Amino acid sequence: MSPTRTVQLQANGVEYTAETETRTTLADFVRRQCGLTGTHLGCEHGVCGTCTVLVDGAAVRSCLMLAVQADGCEVTTIEGLVDASDPGNPVLGPVQQAFADAMSFQCGFCTPGIIMSTVAWLAQRPADADEPSDAEIREFLAGTLCRCTGYTSIVEGVRLAAQRSSGGP
Repeated sequence: MSPTRTVQLQANGVEYTAETETRTTLADFVRRQCGLTGTHLGCEHGVCGTCTVLVDGAAVRSCLMLAVQADGCEVTTIEGLVDASDPGNPVLGPVQQAFADAMSFQCGFCTPGIIMSTVAWLAQRPADADEPSDAEIREFLAGTLCRCTGYTSIVEGVRLAAQRSSGGP
């Protein structure tokens, strides 16, 4: 058995403290200790992007980061994008809604990671940036894998989210 350590972090605004093995990945910590199962595990080698979460606002592959490295950090998962202030009527976050409107998913397994990557990507783009081209979006998406689609609907979802974030239609 690996040594253990207490990890304390904020996940989607809620504080979690748990004793965990030092070798536990952030993905496993978020899923097991926090109960936030929207973060999916794909390749577990940092290649597919399915497990992407935000740590202090930066997109990270949670299968490559240890939970102890996130001690004291703010973690945002796909669940944290939903406005659940009215439990009977949760509202999708803007990027989630853009993906839903563009039908940017098929099986949905990779969708949480792609959405979290998109949130981080849009946050780092200048507010006055031109609408991203298909080539720019596809270059950004090169770090994520979807085995079901040809990425056309995903590109449309990213474009729609970018338009909406800059005040477009």
